[in-house]
Amino acid sequence: MEVLFLFVPLSMLVVAGLVWAAFWAIRNNQYEDLEGPAHRILMDDDDPRIPTNQEEPDAPVDEDERVGSDGKARRGE
Repeated sequence: MEVLFLFVPLSMLVVAGLVWAAFWAIRNNQYEDLEGPAHRILMDDDDPRIPTNQEEPDAPVDEDERVGSDGKARRGE
């Protein structure tokens, strides 16, 4: 029974901390856009930061030898 003198104030502190965290999240717009990140993860194909298999812009291009889309060298095409 004496343990209630410890657990009741301790639980009140925990509840107060959770209420403070909830109000902090609401004030700092943590719940402003709930669907945006879910859509953004699916629509990141146009992101320029995604590496592609394109040639480097500074790489010299030999006019006699080019590589086709299948990865094979093409001569004189």
